[in-house]
Amino acid sequence: MAKFFALLLLLCYGAAAAAPRVVTLAPNLTEMAFAAGITPVGVSAYSDYPPAAAAIEQVANWQGINVERILSLKPDVVLAWREGNPRRQVEQLAAFGVKVVWIAPKSVSEMIASVRDLKAFSPHPQQAEQAADSLLQEWVALKQRYQSTTKIPVFLQFSQQPLFTASRSTLQNEIVQVCGGENIFADSRVPWPQVSREQVLMRRPAAIVTGSDAAAVRAFWQPQLNAQVIVINDDWLSRPGPRIIQAARELCGKLQP
Repeated sequence: MAKFFALLLLLCYGAAAAAPRVVTLAPNLTEMAFAAGITPVGVSAYSDYPPAAAAIEQVANWQGINVERILSLKPDVVLAWREGNPRRQVEQLAAFGVKVVWIAPKSVSEMIASVRDLKAFSPHPQQAEQAADSLLQEWVALKQRYQSTTKIPVFLQFSQQPLFTASRSTLQNEIVQVCGGENIFADSRVPWPQVSREQVLMRRPAAIVTGSDAAAVRAFWQPQLNAQVIVINDDWLSRPGPRIIQAARELCGKLQP
């Protein structure tokens, strides 16, 4: 009988201590979850970092989210990206009683704070704290190191046909600023404006920051524009997640050698 009660207590403790079941609906959210010590039970397409994420079932892509499959996974919380996930489908999940947490960092500091906040759903909350502390320390160090640099006009190029760039209300603009760059389209009214070749040429950037092939970018702009082309790993640069710090470190080193 004593063994039976001991086993019962062990089972009860195990159930109480079970890790929350988390679903992430964007690659950057998957990266943030892993940084916080969370292994999701469902992820979005292109969730390929860390490598363990590639083995997790995909329940969302650019076309939308699989509401039925997500419900079958019985998540305790779904992490949704306000800029990328369809609100109507996410609200469907909420209507079925699923807890939804919208994450939409507008700055690097907000992204780091979001990693820290994920400790509420992590089986290893201390890992979330440590990850956030490490990211913050590196971010502060970069800001201090490059605070007195000469401003260099920069064009952030995220595609070529059509041309898309980023405005001041993005993390990408912030890392350009920290590295001593001046985003030539920071004043745009929308976060991700589509611009013309002529608009870029009129503003004469001294450097082009991109995740694309350097030779192709140079060929596209020559002979009218002979700017320095700085290539950053596209996933680091385009995803508003923890690796944006790596993008900043590499950008600062290339823009301000």
